[in-house]
Amino acid sequence: MTVATVYSKVVVTGGFAVGKTAFVAAASEIEPLTTEAEITVEAGAKPTTTMALDFGRVTLDEGAALYLFGTPGQPRFWFMWDDIVRGAIGAVVLVDDTPPAESLAAVDYFERFGVPFVVAVDRSQGVGAHTVDEVRAALRLLPAVPVVHCDVRERDAVRDVLSDLVEHATRRRPNRGRHE
Repeated sequence: MTVATVYSKVVVTGGFAVGKTAFVAAASEIEPLTTEAEITVEAGAKPTTTMALDFGRVTLDEGAALYLFGTPGQPRFWFMWDDIVRGAIGAVVLVDDTPPAESLAAVDYFERFGVPFVVAVDRSQGVGAHTVDEVRAALRLLPAVPVVHCDVRERDAVRDVLSDLVEHATRRRPNRGRHE
């Protein structure tokens, strides 16, 4: 007997240059679709930006696979988020070594629409990054919201984050994820 695969949609989001494209690429078992374009304004060391979305697919186990949709990080492209998020079972909010509070917009977005999310602190730059407690405090997260560390370039680490999200999304009822 063959087990039918159930596909679920997951959003990968966060601020500009936080590692969304790398996260999707590391997880994807297919060649990821990216919409990178050269940045026309000086933006530090990052020469490109996501103009629409990143897309990939990953099979977690027999019968369960995820379609990954990476959002653009620049605020001028946030108008696309409503369409990208529609139908998602949950989201991964990436945080890097910038102050975690810069991820408040993404956290607020998913809380407002009742979409389950996990916060993943990227350690790919090899620096200390923020501790789980620092991130939780800066984003004023409830204890139920998972906060994990990962290297967005490492397939196993990214798959662990996605597994944490699926587990969180399947046990969570729509409610606020942050202390008021």
